[in-house]
Amino acid sequence: MILKKLSVLNYKNIIQAEADFSPKINCFFGNNGMGKTNFMDAIYYLSFCKSHLNTPDSQIIRNGEDMCVLQGLYDFDGREEELFCAIRKKQRKLFKRNKKEYGKLSEHIGLLPLVMISPADADLIQEGSDERRRFLDLIISQQDKNYLHSLIQYNKALLQRNILLKEQNRDYSLLDVLEMQLQMYGEMIYSKRKQTVDELIPLFNRYHQQICCSSEDVGLRYLSQLEEESLEVRLKTNRERDYILGYTSSGIHKDDLEMTLNGALIRRIGSQGQRKSFLIALKLAQFSFLKQSGTIPLLLLDDIFDKLDAQRVAQIIRLVGDAQFGQIFITDTNRKYLDEILMTINQDYALFEVEQGRITPMKSEER
Repeated sequence: MILKKLSVLNYKNIIQAEADFSPKINCFFGNNGMGKTNFMDAIYYLSFCKSHLNTPDSQIIRNGEDMCVLQGLYDFDGREEELFCAIRKKQRKLFKRNKKEYGKLSEHIGLLPLVMISPADADLIQEGSDERRRFLDLIISQQDKNYLHSLIQYNKALLQRNILLKEQNRDYSLLDVLEMQLQMYGEMIYSKRKQTVDELIPLFNRYHQQICCSSEDVGLRYLSQLEEESLEVRLKTNRERDYILGYTSSGIHKDDLEMTLNGALIRRIGSQGQRKSFLIALKLAQFSFLKQSGTIPLLLLDDIFDKLDAQRVAQIIRLVGDAQFGQIFITDTNRKYLDEILMTINQDYALFEVEQGRITPMKSEER
């Protein structure tokens, strides 16, 4: 899959921009705050119907404007797909594929597989388990529509059960139905998450070794209450406790993905460089996992080279420049440094300058 062309209007600080891309590597240069990340976020939005930074739609529209528009033209081995998104204040967003509006936005997820690596990924290590669950759910939902459906239905049942608990509603027949739904969808989600982590681990270890060329021992482990007993049993056992708490204390919404370095939690002992290498390897493993579905995902590298030594930066660029990777988008503040590396990997690339929300292609003689 290739993103051939992108048009952006009033997306965050981007006034208006239009760009045609190289099928391989596309680099965006500019100082911090100029709009590089926002341009990458626009590409991300067209894949997931939301911002990578979870920015509310009301804050995506450029200040002083009533709406923003994103348009992307994609090439799937000769078959073109046109995506259109319009976001208006206090209105439902409009999302179209080839001029036909989606009935549900969930129908779109998975059409345009994408992996984004950015400084915001640090939250996967530093923040709570909800960030790591969201990471797993995003991976699986791009490949498995049944999983996405189960996740949506599980969350609906969870919300309804929590309302009953909070209101101290003792309608046990309704509670039985909700717990049956939680058990059915929860078991499916648990099984798929566990299988996915098992498949990610060897990919992750391989990429980490390639990036770091060191003897560091890194690990991933999926943690779930369902390892010990069924969700049905836990829900019934904890009913009265949950009424006291006012929320559901058991379920796959409490799962976690343990991340370790040399046997200890990486958030406790890892340096900034070690954490960044860990996360980049994890995201490249995500890329390889998604690629198995048959469509090569887009790869977005947003300001990822800070806190990494020159050797690791060069290794990452050479790694993603390999034929197994498809189209890549890179942002960086240091054009000279990255330009020299790009010249060494002998791949087609395009350069763009970003300033005050405007994107300008660099002419060939400027390379």
